[in-house]
Amino acid sequence: MTYPESRRDDLVELLHGREIADPYRWLEDPDATETQDWVRRQNEFTQNELEGYAERAWFQRTLSDILARPRAGVPVKKAGWYFVGRNDGSQAQDVIYVAESLDELLSGGRVLIDPNTLSEDGTDSLGSFTVSPDGKYFAYGVNESGSDWTTFRLLDIATGTPVDDVVSEAKFSEAIWLPDSSAYLYLHYPTSGRSEGTTTTSLSGGRLTLHKVGTPQSDDELVLTFPGKDRYFYTPEVTDDDKYVVVHITEGTDYATRLWVYPITSDGLGEPVKVVDTFADEITFVRMSGDQLVLRTDRDAPRGRVVLSSLDGSFTDLIPEGDATLQAVRGTASGLAALTLVDAQPVLTLYALDGSGQRVIDVPGGGVVGLNAGPEYDELFIGLSTTTDPTLSYVVSTDTGDVRALPELVRGTGGFTPPQVTVTRRTAPGRGVPYFLITRSDLDFSTPRPTLMWGYGGFRIPIHADYRPGWPAWLAAGGVLVIANLRGGGEYGAEWHDAGRLKNKQNVFDDFIAVAEHLQDSGVTTPEQLVIHGRSNGGLLVGAVMTQRPDLFAVALPGVGVLDMLRFHKFTVGAAWASDYGLPDDPDQFEDLLAYSPLHRVSAGTAYPATLVVTGDHDDRVVPLHSHKFIAALQHAQSGPRPVLTRVEVNTGHGFGKPAAMIASEWADLLAFAAHHVGLVPPEQ
Repeated sequence: MTYPESRRDDLVELLHGREIADPYRWLEDPDATETQDWVRRQNEFTQNELEGYAERAWFQRTLSDILARPRAGVPVKKAGWYFVGRNDGSQAQDVIYVAESLDELLSGGRVLIDPNTLSEDGTDSLGSFTVSPDGKYFAYGVNESGSDWTTFRLLDIATGTPVDDVVSEAKFSEAIWLPDSSAYLYLHYPTSGRSEGTTTTSLSGGRLTLHKVGTPQSDDELVLTFPGKDRYFYTPEVTDDDKYVVVHITEGTDYATRLWVYPITSDGLGEPVKVVDTFADEITFVRMSGDQLVLRTDRDAPRGRVVLSSLDGSFTDLIPEGDATLQAVRGTASGLAALTLVDAQPVLTLYALDGSGQRVIDVPGGGVVGLNAGPEYDELFIGLSTTTDPTLSYVVSTDTGDVRALPELVRGTGGFTPPQVTVTRRTAPGRGVPYFLITRSDLDFSTPRPTLMWGYGGFRIPIHADYRPGWPAWLAAGGVLVIANLRGGGEYGAEWHDAGRLKNKQNVFDDFIAVAEHLQDSGVTTPEQLVIHGRSNGGLLVGAVMTQRPDLFAVALPGVGVLDMLRFHKFTVGAAWASDYGLPDDPDQFEDLLAYSPLHRVSAGTAYPATLVVTGDHDDRVVPLHSHKFIAALQHAQSGPRPVLTRVEVNTGHGFGKPAAMIASEWADLLAFAAHHVGLVPPEQ
């Protein structure tokens, strides 16, 4: 196969005594004419290849039908109003509805904001929204073309009319209102950290800032920043008694937290009380209990516990650590609601405020997509998904424990009926790696089957048997789906995470390989039928294992992956990932990173799996240079007969807020490519 030309330069750097070639560094500039021409030629080449695949039409039609199903998000109650996002199946973005009661919301409600009107192509999306405590203002963040950059705007909820108040250059935050509804806090980044389109500029330090409604942004008040600490992030929350602003300070993606508490005074915010002022443990504010803070923490509890804390930082147990992994805790009118994972499967439990009265609530589902509650409300809303259904919402009375399913949130019916599936829990022996095996219920394993493996393994993020639009299509086509729970994730607490990061990162890849080998040893599939897929850190996973064990897989699908482990820290927010990866500037961590960096493990003359790399040209989280350089290196090195291609989506970012039609098209191409190269023939093709 003759690929589009990718110029190879003779650039070599000496890093920690090693000569490191970087022939495709010119692809790091997304705005360069040469890079844009390269992207155009690669996209044309990929589309010409995919057009010859008979499977593509079936997957495109099926994914379009899946995304055309009417759907709704998880309701939330804020300042007396009820909100929910809905999509009739034809809309690029979900529409936000509002009502004064739950019954009114279920019967339809009123459109408050339609994000489909924000841009002509539907690529601008609603990133977050909050409500002022007096119920007057709806503060929503707009993300353009899938970027992480946010612009905050206001609506008057009662009338739906825009308010002349705009805040720009925000990132990684939502608008957090002060109790009197006069102002909100947000995380602001200086203009030097931003450029038009997709920037590869490393972010300058964020600043926790207070904006007063009706005043220009230039008058905003700086609340907190640490000069020179560009990787510090600030997450504020106002306590339910309106006395304090609690600020969580973290460094990058590390869970270790400093906790500062600012008294709210008539003049604004007082001097902070530094409840915890060292980075040692994960600490998350939940609610107040009298004059004490209720916190979730992993201090002396790798699977998490709930504690009471005075302002001097002394902790006492409220809900001790158990065998399950504590994921989230919410305050309710009756006390607390705790979400735990039992073998990577969610369990919701209600408690009184003193930790007594434990009561497990029956709300079945594979993964949690929303848990909305507040100390002032009895109603708790929880949304769960399965591999074939995006959201199943329930309202729970935290007083009585009564549960009501809310199917009436979804307006209308769709043409796609998901297949009946069977979910089996298995463990790869030797390394003891758990995984979910999901298949259409009418299939057996009398012969090996085309199988798609999904994994992540990083940043203490748990992986569930939950929904992605491609799963019901792959299962309906007769493929097997495997979802692996790898070290580095959050399924089994802090120790499981630690076993898959920094010097232990290779454990993640070895876990994934162990699951692949077990699938083959147990007759589920064969190397000629096995597809691997992951996104972001999961894209790194795919890139690492396909370059370490190219013999083990037929198809590799790395999505928006971190693939150049020697330069990831130089672009946008990349340095924030040091908690899991380390930093190449450190000589020891450099050696660890070089050992598995997918870009640097590509070896000429190797037969690699059929590969389709996907990225977005506006991805300012994992910038597209990772995918560009990796596929250029693969195309140069590939000695086998299988194609190695890239698919660069235009006007989209890391994935959040992508229009429905783009989601359907990307999944159709990924699954058609996979099916074509593992022999999966969809029904009625």
